[in-house]
Amino acid sequence: MKFQKSNELYPSSSVTRGRAFRLPDMSAARIAIENVTPEINAGRFPAKAIQTEDFVVEADIFSDGHDVLQAALVLDRGGKSVEYPMRLVDNDRWETRVQLADLGLYKYTIVAWRDLFASWSKEIRKKIEAAQDVTVEIVEGHDLVQSALAALKRGTRSKLDEYSKRLAAASNDEEKLAILLSGQLLDEMARTGIKSNLSRYDRELEVIVDRSLAGFGAWYELFPRSQSTIPGRHGTFEDVIQRLPYVKQLGFDVLYFPPIHPIGTTNRKGPNNSLIASPGDPGSPYAIGAEAGGHDAIHPELGTIEDFERLVRAAYDEGLEIALDFAIQCSPDHPWVKDHPEWFNRRPDGSIKFAENPPKKYEDIVNVEFYGSGKEEVWAALLDVVLFWIARGVKIFRVDNPHTKPFPFWEWLIAEARRVDPAVIFLAEAFTRPKIMARLAKLGFTQSYSYFTWRNEKHELQEYLTQLTQGEAKHFMRPNFFANTPDINPFYLQGSGRPGFQVRLILAATLAGSYGIYNGFEICEAAAVPGKEEYLNSEKYQLREWKLDGPGNISEDISRINRLRREHPALRSYTSLKFYNAWNDNILYYGKIDGARDSFLLFHVNLDPNSAQEFQFEVPLWEFDLPDDASVEVEDLVHGNRFTWHGKVHTLRLDPNVLPYAIWRLFPPGSGR
Repeated sequence: MKFQKSNELYPSSSVTRGRAFRLPDMSAARIAIENVTPEINAGRFPAKAIQTEDFVVEADIFSDGHDVLQAALVLDRGGKSVEYPMRLVDNDRWETRVQLADLGLYKYTIVAWRDLFASWSKEIRKKIEAAQDVTVEIVEGHDLVQSALAALKRGTRSKLDEYSKRLAAASNDEEKLAILLSGQLLDEMARTGIKSNLSRYDRELEVIVDRSLAGFGAWYELFPRSQSTIPGRHGTFEDVIQRLPYVKQLGFDVLYFPPIHPIGTTNRKGPNNSLIASPGDPGSPYAIGAEAGGHDAIHPELGTIEDFERLVRAAYDEGLEIALDFAIQCSPDHPWVKDHPEWFNRRPDGSIKFAENPPKKYEDIVNVEFYGSGKEEVWAALLDVVLFWIARGVKIFRVDNPHTKPFPFWEWLIAEARRVDPAVIFLAEAFTRPKIMARLAKLGFTQSYSYFTWRNEKHELQEYLTQLTQGEAKHFMRPNFFANTPDINPFYLQGSGRPGFQVRLILAATLAGSYGIYNGFEICEAAAVPGKEEYLNSEKYQLREWKLDGPGNISEDISRINRLRREHPALRSYTSLKFYNAWNDNILYYGKIDGARDSFLLFHVNLDPNSAQEFQFEVPLWEFDLPDDASVEVEDLVHGNRFTWHGKVHTLRLDPNVLPYAIWRLFPPGSGR
């Protein structure tokens, strides 16, 4: 076999020159920056953060050798960059926590470098401990200070000049060493010294900062048309204004309405979703559009646009925000059908196909065509609808079935709306496959409905909440745990009586940051269409008269829990959730703790609404670095009494006919409580 010479295989005229050309760039980036979190789809989508709450960024950062490294998070807001130091946590994992004050989009990345002066300091200290001569090392340290001083950019504020003069004036090595090893000089060199082998993460990432209500809030849903106190009369916005103190007293932050627009008459639905409506039947508010207008109009029987604006102001005065339903569907009577026929997909016979989800048929609505000949006009018109209501004081939209509309549309619309008002919040009502729900959250939806409604068993709840709070989803998906909705009358509530409503309330309100109930929940309304998760005599198709202060209501529970949510910082973040040991499959036992560890709450919930359960449980003394035989002071947040738990294992009994849950606050020894 004949072998070629190496210079024939690798001609120096090309490869060697190429290596020489690339070498400076490659050699400079000496530090590895990997596994950055949050990083959503390799930077394709922004992470989410809450204004004034910690935004935590982590990364694996390491290099060859034993040099001391430094790292920083680089945040860019409108072209202005600020660096925030990162700290080594463990095993080459670094993190930093920053609070982002401004709403909107930030860009961020990570830089790291070799800190030559800190490395020098670390090495010389070892030599001093070993009684070795450090004369040369002192010169090296002095040179590092001089080099850093010479490299300072004009205008940079630094004390290095002061240290340089002190070193020059020192009369011996002992004095120089004392100056060089001072903690103040070490800090100043870390701040303004030369960043050797400065390496930058190879992606620029983004984070969207939302206001507090985007991550933490209590929602109450009602139909304005059913708020009249006179039986049979259609409710008005004035009736809703009279209801505001009640909603506020229960402790809610958001008052949410289904569509409030004119309702079509073509194929109007009757009671219980019947296909034939009688004269006077109000129809479904989701059949949007009639002669009186479309998505930017008010149903005449509710009032005028001025009445609505007055309601919005009255709600703000009560500390409430109004949320509107944004349902992209039209009655056949919607003005768009006549004025813009090209916005709808026509069948071969010229008719517009009714909305369908086989075997369900919605004969009273039709859908716009997102990719038809009028695509740009359709998209612009829908954005105009959102901007119309934003201009009238609405900053929260619950979006109906977003998973049946194109992803690019939502990404575009939400971004455009946020450009006008970065405080706007969009809640995705998408009960669909997990990956689709995740995609909607990634592309811009502020909050998401969830599978909580159907997670009833202990193992189901633990698995699902662990996935939401500990997995990647915590960086982009904020679940809103609605315990019921006008569309969903859960089977669990249908057969569990008052205790079941108390159970689902405490779970929804304390497991998630945001939760909601639909009015009727407080009086344990559960009458159902047999065999279905649908309400009998559903308010979607008829007016209802609600007596919300009747016997057996759970208003006291709702007020109590909403008050605790406001008073205890631990409940503000659902990602602090931890599950603890209770040796009974019917008992869900969990806790939440704030970063300062001065707000630590524990919850026991009996998931069996029909039977009392006795069980043993562990007090998580280890959370305060206490031994198993230690004591901790406890406050019962339901009844107000205080006592002490001695040791780790205790016994409790929860009777659902008395109260199916218990809430405790722990005070570690020395807390001064």
